[in-house]
Amino acid sequence: MAREELAAWLRLLLTPGVGNETARKLLAAFGLPQTVFSQSLTALQTVVGARIAEALQEIPDELEPALERLQTWLAQSDRHHLLTLGDARFPSALLQIADPPVLLYVLGDLEALSHPNKLAIVGSRNPTHQGATNAHQFAQALGQAGLCIVSGLALGVDGAAHEGALAAGARTIAVVGTGLDRVYPKRHLNLAHRIAERGALVSEYPLGTSPLPANFPQRNRIIAGLSQGTLVVEAALQSGSLITARMAAEQGREVFAIPGSIHAPQARGCHSLIRQGAKLVESAQDILEDLRLGAPATPEEGSTTEPPDDDLLDALGHDPVSLDALQARTGLDTATLQARLLELELDGWVGRLPGGLLQRTGQS
Repeated sequence: MAREELAAWLRLLLTPGVGNETARKLLAAFGLPQTVFSQSLTALQTVVGARIAEALQEIPDELEPALERLQTWLAQSDRHHLLTLGDARFPSALLQIADPPVLLYVLGDLEALSHPNKLAIVGSRNPTHQGATNAHQFAQALGQAGLCIVSGLALGVDGAAHEGALAAGARTIAVVGTGLDRVYPKRHLNLAHRIAERGALVSEYPLGTSPLPANFPQRNRIIAGLSQGTLVVEAALQSGSLITARMAAEQGREVFAIPGSIHAPQARGCHSLIRQGAKLVESAQDILEDLRLGAPATPEEGSTTEPPDDDLLDALGHDPVSLDALQARTGLDTATLQARLLELELDGWVGRLPGGLLQRTGQS
C-alpha cells in the first residue's frame, strides 16, 4: 500500500469523533479514504454532523508518528500485515457482522484467517483445573479434526485452548486487545510467538495501544465473528466469555457450553447459556456433528482416557472437595491419604485448587 493511501486510512480513524460506524458511513458514501478527504465541508455534512465534518478537514497531530511506526512495523517482516475493509484478503466472515473493524492488523499467516472451519473457545481467566484441562483437550481434539481454534490469548481457558490447538499441530488465531507490538499478558509472550508461527495474532487496535479494559469486550465480537461457533468452557455469570457468546448468537453463529458442577461459580455462566438455548456438549464429537464436520482423530494406540480403578477417585467425585471431607469419606489416615493423593496428582488424575480444595481431573 502506498504511503499516501496508508496515511489516509490511519487519518480516518485518528480523526476525533470517527469510529468504525462513522468511518463505514463515509466510505460507503465517498469510496476510499483519500476521496473522503477531498470532499467539501458541505458534502461531508450530508453524511456526518458539522463537528465531525470540520474535524475531517484537519490533519491529526498524531498521524505522522503513527504512520512512521506502522510503516516500520510492516517493513520488519513479510508476516506483518494491515488489512483494510475493502481488501480482498479481509476475512469474509467479519463482513457479515454488524460492526466489522475498518482496519485489521495481522501478525502471522494470512491463510489462517481464510480457514474454512474455525471455532472460538473462550472461558474463565481463573478456571478450575478441570476447566483448563477441558479447554486444552477440546481444542486438541477439534484441531486434530481440522478446525482452526480462535481465542483471545488471555490467561486461563484462552491460553489452554491455544496450547491444545498447537499440541494438535493445528492452526490457531489469537484476537488481542492491544497493538500487535505488545503482548498481554506478558507471561504469554512465548505462546504468542508460537501462535504467530502456526496461525495469526489479530487486532483492530493501532500499534502502541495499551491493554485498556474497554478493548477486551470490544474485541470479543471479532473472536465470535471469525468463527462458525463459540464454545464456552467455564464462565462466571458476569464475564467477558458470556459477552462473546451473546455476540455469537446475535451474529447467527452456534453457541456451545460445557456443563459443570452446580457448586462451581465458574460453571454458572455455562448453565445460564444452556438455559437460554446454547447447546450442551460433552465431547468434541458433539460439536463436529452439529457443525457437520468429520470425527476427531483416533487417539494413538496405548493412550487412554479411562481413569484407573481407584476407590479414592470414586470418593473424590467430580466436585471440589476439602482434604478433611475426603478423609471423612474414606476413613484413611492423613499420611496414607496424602501419599495416595500425591500419586494421583503426579499421574494427572487430581488437581489442587485455591483454598486447599482438591478436584478430580478428566484424564492423565
